[in-house]
Amino acid sequence: MAGAGLSLPWGLDLLAGSAEAASRPDLVVAHGASPGEIVKAAIDALGGMGAFVSRGDVVVIKPNIAWDRTPEQAGNTNPEVVAAVVRLCFEAGAKKVRVFDRPVNDPRRCYIQSGIAPAASALGANVDFVDDRKFKDMDINGSALKSWPLYTELFEADKVINIPIAKHHGSAKLTMSMKNWMGVMGGQRRQIHQKLDESLVDLSMKIKPTLTILDAVRILTANGPQGGSLADVKKLDTVIAGVDQVAIDSFGATLFGMKGGDLGYVRLGHERGLGQMDLNKVKIKKISV
Repeated sequence: MAGAGLSLPWGLDLLAGSAEAASRPDLVVAHGASPGEIVKAAIDALGGMGAFVSRGDVVVIKPNIAWDRTPEQAGNTNPEVVAAVVRLCFEAGAKKVRVFDRPVNDPRRCYIQSGIAPAASALGANVDFVDDRKFKDMDINGSALKSWPLYTELFEADKVINIPIAKHHGSAKLTMSMKNWMGVMGGQRRQIHQKLDESLVDLSMKIKPTLTILDAVRILTANGPQGGSLADVKKLDTVIAGVDQVAIDSFGATLFGMKGGDLGYVRLGHERGLGQMDLNKVKIKKISV
């Protein structure tokens, strides 16, 4: 038995590590009053940030900063959730943490009004506006998107962490992790609405996040994705963390009284092998903090 000051033989140590990894959940749903504490609890249950971020890594964090909205209006990712992830990345030894999005409204207002720029900058993250010169046409070879200009800094990072917010969307029904990748698209991205579900899956198969954390501290239940009225906001004090984008979005749908199969991009992602839509086949751990 391993105790203080004792170590397992090398082979047994590997077996113990494998057993520990095998026992970890696929998704963690954490609930509590403090966004920072529920983020940490969720990531700890997945093995800790050190399971995803290594010393010396350059990490890109991709929140939703699309709208000129305050945190209370739930149009963007909660700034306390973003700050908690930034802090954990640095504690895990990240050399640099970059936070960016390509907003729909004026970037300067979005970055400040969302609370994300002040919160992440205060912890040492680089919070920069996207530079149009850094979009590069990339092969996607998907069913709807064959190529598209994407933001190069995302692909140059060692690790990518997706932190979307769960909210209503007029075209996609809901916007969560898979749709959050529209924020790294250049060009006339509204064009993909002609084949939105297919395009979102194509993007999600091109971009391989190390970790996804769905912010459901506040969700926007109607008039999304921009919102504006506090009457459309529901406070759930929840985050969902994991690696499988399809499973996360499938679980996210349940927060709105829906199933993953009600969302075209979740169904397609499941069919194309991107992830698991059937939550009965997903190991889910629920935590209250």
